[in-house]
Amino acid sequence: MSLFIHADHVSFQYQTDEEEQSKEVLSQVDLQVRQGEFLALLGHNGSGKSTLAKHFNTMLLPSGGHVLVDGMDTLDEKAKYEIRRRVGLVLQNPDNQLVASIVEEDVAFGPENLGVPPEEIRRRVDDALKAVEMYEYRRHAPYKLSGGQKQRIAIAGIIAMQPKCIVLDEPTAMLDPRGRTEVLSTIHKLNREKGITIVLITHYMDEAVGADRVVVMDNGRILTEGNPREVFSQVELLKTHQLDVPQATELIYRLKSCGYQLPDGILDEDECVAALEQLLKAEI
Repeated sequence: MSLFIHADHVSFQYQTDEEEQSKEVLSQVDLQVRQGEFLALLGHNGSGKSTLAKHFNTMLLPSGGHVLVDGMDTLDEKAKYEIRRRVGLVLQNPDNQLVASIVEEDVAFGPENLGVPPEEIRRRVDDALKAVEMYEYRRHAPYKLSGGQKQRIAIAGIIAMQPKCIVLDEPTAMLDPRGRTEVLSTIHKLNREKGITIVLITHYMDEAVGADRVVVMDNGRILTEGNPREVFSQVELLKTHQLDVPQATELIYRLKSCGYQLPDGILDEDECVAALEQLLKAEI
């Protein structure tokens, strides 16, 4: 896979007027995201993960270092339009992204602003709604939809702009379990079937299990990274930095601390059940 996003020694500071000094949020962050990759970006509140994500489509610009998107520097004002066409950003609250009174009109908003011809807009809107399995709701009012459905409409609006990458900033934080499942299923489908690069920012560790790679941030720096099994095997490190692990991983960790012989790297319920079955058979 070719390199798509490269954060090179990125630092960022917010200006605080009251104190008349800047507050550093990112410090010398190096990160690479490859085309077609599914990357989960984790960290507790204030770790810098959302701030870093907003650098990927020029919503924020680095105070130091550079962010390259598809070879273009976000500090280049002339490249801003093209970068935003390539990287779509989905925020936490879908109500903040829905702008029209009819679903299909909302999805058409982005392509219209890009100057896409009407016939092409119609095709893109239909394709985007089908991709998130919301085509039958195309003439509904967004405010009548559930939280999960609204978020899928927000994602469809980004898809209609045909980006190479979608950055999702805690898209399930305000959703119930059913809504979370709907949105996560949609995200994985887009990555798997359309090859869209996904950067998922979340504080739900279980959502990161299905990613290709996991990056954990703490205090404006990258704490650790690797595939999900590598990262979540570092339970002590994550707990030291007030971070959780997937529920199945937590259960196995607690049982091991009680002296039971169980394998490392357990990520989901099926693996947990299989490990416990083996343990019980050995005990009998």
